[in-house]
Amino acid sequence: MSDKNCQHCKGGFQRLQRVWLYAILLNIRKFRIDGFEKRDEFMRQISFDLDIMRTFVAGIDLGSYAKAADRLGRSTSAVSAQLKKLEEQAGAPIFRKAGRGLALTDAGQTLLGYARRLLELNDETASAVRGIELEGEVKLGLQEDFGEALLSAVLGRFMRAHPKVRVEVCVARSSELRERASLGRIDLALLWEGTPPALNGERVADLPLCWIGPVQDNLDWQRPVDDPNAAASAPLSLVLLDAPCLLRDIASTALDTAGIPWRHAFTSASLSALWAASAAGLGLTVRTPIGLPASLRILDPQQAGLPSLPSIGLSLYRAQAMAGPAVTRLEELLLQAVQDAIRKVAPA
Repeated sequence: MSDKNCQHCKGGFQRLQRVWLYAILLNIRKFRIDGFEKRDEFMRQISFDLDIMRTFVAGIDLGSYAKAADRLGRSTSAVSAQLKKLEEQAGAPIFRKAGRGLALTDAGQTLLGYARRLLELNDETASAVRGIELEGEVKLGLQEDFGEALLSAVLGRFMRAHPKVRVEVCVARSSELRERASLGRIDLALLWEGTPPALNGERVADLPLCWIGPVQDNLDWQRPVDDPNAAASAPLSLVLLDAPCLLRDIASTALDTAGIPWRHAFTSASLSALWAASAAGLGLTVRTPIGLPASLRILDPQQAGLPSLPSIGLSLYRAQAMAGPAVTRLEELLLQAVQDAIRKVAPA
């Protein structure tokens, strides 16, 4: 074959290579259009709005989106629009009807956990970039029920993020905490209440009161369930906090109304002592499920022949309507921990 023919064949082969390469590039471009660009579009659709996330979390922590609207300075219609947009961003329902209210779906529960993490990281980033560092002192009042359930989680997280803030904790009865908050001696107080909160208080949740006894059923009292009018074998032994005590009054009133004889078997000013006495079989007590030790269990009133108990309100009191940034941040963490504790003890 002549050199001219060889060059012609070589040139044809090179042109064919260019055609193949062009075809490959077209296919790659088509693949990018059909694949990667659509994926990028999908990713843009689920870029969550942190402002909406903050509204979402605030409503859960406060137990009401009306309260969240008031706290965030928005109208209820604006909050509703934000939640609707959040469901659109999530691509799945995040709320379901539960009686007269709303509850989170499985997708909503998952979203809540990520929302908390996103907001926490966002706030830490903003503080680091702006050089904002909280300082000062916060005085927190709690009832003993929340000592183990909340203090370690809330204070540990708060102090790690804001080491220059000094936190002072007062553990006392509800009446004392309410008075201290009203007088400005503590900044925040979390307490049980049987009546609507005062002007400087806000109802956070309502929790059921329960009859509580030892895991080992060794009590000396039993009322025949099939005959509610039958007399018990012995007066019901109660383990209660010293008077005055709201839960003590509720328990005694319920038993008196039901015609059940009872006696004070053990009294103490300490909740931990009350837990220990009930676990030892000295008697039953009445509390909410929050902070319940593993050595105790919640009794079924119907099976035990006991009267049903009402719910009790959990309120947050503030010393000032416009609190400083350190108090506000600790309040946010406290409300979050309360809602987490409530979800842990809620019936499945």
